[in-house]
Amino acid sequence: MIRHLVLFKLNEGVERDDPRVVAGDRAFRELEGQVPELEFWECAWNITDRPIAYDYAINSAVADEDALKRYIEHPAHQAAAGQWREFATWVIADYPF
Repeated sequence: MIRHLVLFKLNEGVERDDPRVVAGDRAFRELEGQVPELEFWECAWNITDRPIAYDYAINSAVADEDALKRYIEHPAHQAAAGQWREFATWVIADYPF
């Protein structure tokens, strides 16, 4: 199994209630049923407010590196991630578990 973690930081001046952000959150929440490679999926807003904290997180798992590649290339994932490019930056970690 491969764990796929993504932490998002909203760009300066962008708030969670921005319509683009609301739509981006919805798009990620809907991925669970759209991408067959996902063995596990959760996403949520960070509940802490610390200077080093990111705003939003995705915690997911796929079977192997081939499944990770298919997930990343899946049109629904590409569409959801594309929305976030407009208002956030992110970091990613993929590791076996």
